[in-house]
Amino acid sequence: MFEVAILIGLYSYVIFFLGFFGLLYKQNVALITLLYILIITFFYYKKINLRLNLSSLDKISKIIIALLSFQILINLVGVLGPEISFDSLWYHLTLPKLYLLNHSIFHIPGILLYYSDMPKLTEMLYISALSVGNETLAKLIHFSFSILILFAIYKISIKYVSKNFALLAVLIFYSNLVVGWESITAYVDLSRTFFELLAFWGFLKWLETKNIKWILVLGLMMGFAISAKLVSIESIAIYLLLFIISYFVKYKNKVEIIKMFGLFFSVSVVTALPWFMFSYIQTGNPIYPYFSLPVDSGNFLTFPNLLNLLKDAYVFFLNLNDPISPVYLIFLPIILITYKRFTSKEKFFSFYVLFSILIWYLTQEQRGGRFIMPYLPVFSILCVIAFYKLKNVGLRKYLLFIVIFISIISIGYRGISNAKFLSVILGKETKSQFLSSHLNFSFGDFYDSDNYFKNHIEPTDKVLLFGFHNLYYVDFPYEDSSWIKKGDEFNYVAVQNSNLPTKFSNWKLIYYNNLTKVKLYSLKGKIWQY
Repeated sequence: MFEVAILIGLYSYVIFFLGFFGLLYKQNVALITLLYILIITFFYYKKINLRLNLSSLDKISKIIIALLSFQILINLVGVLGPEISFDSLWYHLTLPKLYLLNHSIFHIPGILLYYSDMPKLTEMLYISALSVGNETLAKLIHFSFSILILFAIYKISIKYVSKNFALLAVLIFYSNLVVGWESITAYVDLSRTFFELLAFWGFLKWLETKNIKWILVLGLMMGFAISAKLVSIESIAIYLLLFIISYFVKYKNKVEIIKMFGLFFSVSVVTALPWFMFSYIQTGNPIYPYFSLPVDSGNFLTFPNLLNLLKDAYVFFLNLNDPISPVYLIFLPIILITYKRFTSKEKFFSFYVLFSILIWYLTQEQRGGRFIMPYLPVFSILCVIAFYKLKNVGLRKYLLFIVIFISIISIGYRGISNAKFLSVILGKETKSQFLSSHLNFSFGDFYDSDNYFKNHIEPTDKVLLFGFHNLYYVDFPYEDSSWIKKGDEFNYVAVQNSNLPTKFSNWKLIYYNNLTKVKLYSLKGKIWQY
């Protein structure tokens, strides 16, 4: 599993350097991808083993596998449908599309696409997807990370519980509504979750073997997590606390612990360094836009009101914007009851979960489930470890029923939510019809619903956009008002949910779409210089 993660990370950097040196052409991406696949196949084909021995599983485990299969199938339905998720259409897909069009990875000034300078390991994979296909392939890549996470959870769990119980940990994680929702989008949170989980796995292996190579692996995985989403840098604080605890619990050599943490920190930073250097070269700030722009991208540290602690605990377990499973709240007392029976190594699962919730609570103003999701795999394994040590048979049966029941509820909820995509998948509705009826045009989405732009805007034209936000489905030459600079030329002005700037008051309205709220203006076809 670590080899898979390293191969993904290295491939992402290959695409990054192609873009950095202005070589981001579709044929180059396709050639590099083909060579990479051939090399991997040559060296690793003998290690591929996807066989699953169902005969060794009991009836409950077979039920769990059936539930997981239903969930995977339902999520796959969402993957195969058109992308309508806000952040995907805002920057996760728009930036790879712009990079491909310009054959390079570059700084985009202005407030709209500030994400252009932040680490984008996963978006590099989306560049490959868009070079040979469309957003569906990008969504499939993100979905694939959820499957990799399930395998990793299982592989970690069988070190502490039986195979049958390990499947339960997989089910608990995959039953989270936030996981189901993320699985059908071209976001990056599942890739971050994958690397965060493998980082913790590397830490566990270091605890077990005291082999320095696992510190290197831990740092590499954390570096990839940071490269997938900058906010992962906060997880370094979790490992600082874990290293301190390991000094008291397992290793009594203070100097050795300091060295190990220093090595971990260094490898993490060096792994993500190309992105920090790119951001610094482009903006003068290695962690742009933090401390540079007043963007609503979360803060590194906030100070919540401790008087609202009970209310915040309720929100965390039961009322997040992107809900997590109530299983964690139900299992919390079981964890407390069985904690004394944990081995010293198993207790680190508890420490990790506690510190991750603390870091999330102190740093995430938005309180969204997708921001805590990277830590839920370990929380899921912790629940099963506690369940495994529970001696009360009746309580065990009750908890098992709860987990299965919540999984069925999750399947039903996600099934209803993803059913809308079936009309497109089955060919009963065109992609254009679907997007025209499901995109939120009053909240920043755009789509050429009547093909006016496709039929009237030539490749030699240029449209200046005002009020547009999610630009992925813009398929004509354009400049956005947030980054246009003096001297840029255009011959059309388009406005969405906004007023036409006064400097263009003499331009003539030539098109209006009542559905998308887009107005198009022209100055008798003349080219205007900004």
